[in-house]
Amino acid sequence: MKERIIKSALNLFWRYGIKSVTMDDIAKDLGISKRTIYQHYSDKEAILALVIQEAITAQKCEMEKLDEQADNPIEQMMYASVQMRDTLSDMNPTLLYDLKKYYPAAWELFQTYKHEYIIKSIRDNLIKGIELGLYRPDIDADVLSMLRVEQIVMAFDPTIFPARKFNMTHTQMQFLLHFLRGVLSEKGFEYYNTIKDKSAIEINTHEK
Repeated sequence: MKERIIKSALNLFWRYGIKSVTMDDIAKDLGISKRTIYQHYSDKEAILALVIQEAITAQKCEMEKLDEQADNPIEQMMYASVQMRDTLSDMNPTLLYDLKKYYPAAWELFQTYKHEYIIKSIRDNLIKGIELGLYRPDIDADVLSMLRVEQIVMAFDPTIFPARKFNMTHTQMQFLLHFLRGVLSEKGFEYYNTIKDKSAIEINTHEK
């Protein structure tokens, strides 16, 4: 039952955002009483903390798979963009905004993941790209890894990119392609031009 509650909450948060989902909504989705949920979890924040942990674990697994599939840092970043696009296609754009504004404890979990895993992964990608001559040797990996992750987070902020005007997936893809083009060396740009067809990238991802 505890696992069912977490799974239901994750799906509801993903579709509707966090703030708008109540314990009643979770109970209704599962076809159980709210009392049953409270037998396992004290409140919505307790459920949210576990949902965030599960989402982080799943994301790490996906990124590790992509790292194994990619032959070089450019492919790694392009594969990540496809995975991000698939992930965001069903995600309510207010989710991270709700997390930051209303749930500080759960937001701190995300912040830890961001700094200890996401930023490190991007930095490693940049350093490897420089070593292989695919990225410009004059870029600062520490600065640009921070920039890249803040781009991702910024696209979720409805005060900057309101859903009525901006499509989340399109915005994220624009950020990614702008960032990647900015770090490529001439050698990297030549290679990028051979794989920039997104449909081809998707096919390669599924075939590997």
